[in-house]
Amino acid sequence: KGVTDRGKVGIVRVEGVIATSSVDGGLFGGGTAGIGGIIDALRRAEEDPTVKAIVLRINSPGGTAAASQEVARAVERVRRAGKKVVTSMADVAASGAYWVAAGSDRIFANPGTITGSIGVLIETVEISGLYGKLGVNKETIKSGPYKDMGSESRPLTPKERAIFQGMVDDIYAQFISWVAAGRKMRREEVLRLGDGRVFTGRQAKEAGLVDELGDLRDAVRCAGRLAGIEGEPEVINLGPGRFPWENLWRDLAGSSLFSSRMLPVWLLGPSLAPERGVIYGE
Repeated sequence: KGVTDRGKVGIVRVEGVIATSSVDGGLFGGGTAGIGGIIDALRRAEEDPTVKAIVLRINSPGGTAAASQEVARAVERVRRAGKKVVTSMADVAASGAYWVAAGSDRIFANPGTITGSIGVLIETVEISGLYGKLGVNKETIKSGPYKDMGSESRPLTPKERAIFQGMVDDIYAQFISWVAAGRKMRREEVLRLGDGRVFTGRQAKEAGLVDELGDLRDAVRCAGRLAGIEGEPEVINLGPGRFPWENLWRDLAGSSLFSSRMLPVWLLGPSLAPERGVIYGE
């Protein structure tokens, strides 16, 4: 019952830091890759009648809030088109990457996957003391009292800190609501788990944040079954969707320390090192 003609399962990869658009790389050169490749891959899956299901292969510490939301909404459109979506977590699928995963029909993780980290952060760097030692005097002419909020040349005021906290709280509430709806969990339960902590894949399964322990092949077979594909499904690669981890550090340098661009709102796992896939303790 429910078996269709043989169809395909498409693989869409989400790797590294999730960022909305390409930007110049500031101090270190280069720039961040945008999410266009992933959105395009999901659109192809949505429109291709031979693709019956997709597997999101996620290996990402998260990224910016808006970019994570855009990818999550693209996943939602695939599901609304009547296609099944299964997530396969690799080394790490934390914070903004979990936001993307939460809307899947099923989530697979390895027992040692690092996931969770449901939370939001805005970071500022204040180096006015260093400027003073170097004999540097930065003067800002602004249209309003908060236009240079987060500037590295002066501390935050209590009011500015409250404004940033309000932004964090608002996006955090959106995050909690999305996870609760996607995982069909009570909001109170998501709030209990969503204090920023990370989980292993096994712990996440016990907590209800993932459904099964298994690898990419297990996820592909599950996607095929959910889509009614008989036997081993044909697998196609719909797009790499790759975001180099190094771009996080370029964006941090270009956005929050060395320029006047607005600070990004990050959904990132804690203690992430520049080396790919490495997580250090506090």
